[in-house]
Amino acid sequence: MNEIRDELKDTTYELFIGALSVLSIVNLVLFVVISIPDLKGIILILNGGMSLIFLADFFYRLLSARSKPRYFLRQMGWADLLASVPVLGANILCIFRILRVSRLRKKFGTRRMIKDFLANRSGSVLLSLLFLMILVLEFGGLAMLTVESNSPYANITNASDVLWYIYVTVTTIGYGDEYPVTNAGRMIGVVIMTVGVGLFGTLTAYIAKYFIKPEDSEADEPVQSSATPADLNVQMQEIKQMLVASEKTNAELKARIEDLDNFIRTNPNGAS
Repeated sequence: MNEIRDELKDTTYELFIGALSVLSIVNLVLFVVISIPDLKGIILILNGGMSLIFLADFFYRLLSARSKPRYFLRQMGWADLLASVPVLGANILCIFRILRVSRLRKKFGTRRMIKDFLANRSGSVLLSLLFLMILVLEFGGLAMLTVESNSPYANITNASDVLWYIYVTVTTIGYGDEYPVTNAGRMIGVVIMTVGVGLFGTLTAYIAKYFIKPEDSEADEPVQSSATPADLNVQMQEIKQMLVASEKTNAELKARIEDLDNFIRTNPNGAS
């Protein structure tokens, strides 16, 4: 059980890596099925980007592992490393990452995983946005380039063009140097623009909340006292002495008021 706990990381993070692993294997199948070189170029470019994420994941697991040899040998760390090589075909080793997510599901249960995913809103939003961005780049690029390549007037003609167009569209920049000329391409562009506004708006809100939240949390945190028990005892004795002195002063004031009241009652003419 300790070995499983050491191998598995945060639920949200494991689900993100598992989703990327599934997408990586899907890309391997698409690369074999697709015959158009420019479409294969989109898959290769995104596969290279995911390889960087997988490489960072390998080093994160290696550095955070209690026993590095055990992670590398018994917990399939060597497969994590080979799967991060930006060569199509190494993707098949991502199956070990998917099996790791499966162990997470067996350990905690599907309901618990969903609950943890929803509870960790900040991490879930960021990783979900990143995964959606990759999906939009890949499948939006495949769809756009497929329909635009049939037009002789198209200026989106290769993988570089379409990925550039989608990225600047999603980020709401829109330079206008690349644009669809077919009706089908424009419809796909509308979908990409709509999704891009949602993704970029959510990301902006997340970043704003990230910078504002620390100030709010610091204001809500209770003040922690660094005084020792001896200091607290001294302070308590001083407070007791102040209370005794206050009671003595109040008693003296009360006696003087009573004396004045008696004097006024016995000497009404003198008081006037």
